[in-house]
Parts: sequence; structure tokens; C-alpha cells
Amino acid sequence: MDLPSFQPNADPFELFESWFNEAKNAGFIEPTAMTVCTVGPGGRPSARQVLLKAHGPEGFVFYTNYGSRKAQDIGVTPFASAVLWWDKLYRQIRVEGRVEVVSDEESDAYFSSRPRGSQIGAWSSPQSEVLDSFRYLTEKVGEFEERFEDQPVPRPDFWG
Repeated sequence: MDLPSFQPNADPFELFESWFNEAKNAGFIEPTAMTVCTVGPGGRPSARQVLLKAHGPEGFVFYTNYGSRKAQDIGVTPFASAVLWWDKLYRQIRVEGRVEVVSDEESDAYFSSRPRGSQIGAWSSPQSEVLDSFRYLTEKVGEFEERFEDQPVPRPDFWG
């Protein structure tokens, strides 16, 4: 196996930006996918895929329903780790640190940029709950499509 050579940048954020741009141009289905790991009240770790939505020296941003397991875990233990893995490039990035909620303005701006179906989905999906049926979810989607018909979909208070 021939591993690509590189000279690490002294600034880890510049290195991340360089590698992230390469990953975005390398044909990955979802180069922003990252595994976020949290720890719940019993000390048990939990991992799931989320999408990286912003990054820089101030942090790495993802959005979630505040009722989700990850949000509940973060409420108990406000630290997490994340891994972005770009297998074709033989690269991974690991980050860890304190998790903080972004401002309402940032959440509103990102939420308004999402496709309408994703906005409706945020209102409709009872995060981390077992659904009785797929029909239940489609009915909720219908309810919120009707509720927000002919108007912008506002960001729910439980999402950011």
C-alpha cells in the first residue's frame, strides 16, 4: 500500500481545511459525515453519524433535536469526540472537546437554508423514540405540511 506523504501543517485547522477540501473533491458520497461519540449518565458511550455543518478554530458544528439521545448525553456530560474518515484518501480526523449550543441566530440561519422537506421532518420526527408505525410518521409529516402551508417553516425550539 502506498500511503500519501505529507508535511503536517503547524496549524491543525489549516490542515483540516486542506484535507476536508480534498475529501469534498474526491467523490465521497458524504464527505461531511462524522461519527460523534457521547457518554450518557451511566458512563456508557454512544456513537452515531451526523453531518458537519461548519468548522473552524471556534469548533465543529452539527445540528440535532434537543430530545435526541446525543443531546441528552451532552446535557449530562458536555464533552464529545468525533471522527471524520475518508478511506480513499487514507485519512481520518479526530476531534474532541466541550460541546456548546450555537446561537439561535446560527441555528435559525442554518435551519432556513435546509430543504423544506427536511424542515418539516425536524418538526415531525420524535427523535430517539420507537415509532408505532411508518404511518404515524407520515401522518405527522402531513400535519406539519398543513400547519405550515404557504408560509416559511420556523425552526422548532427543540432543534439547533
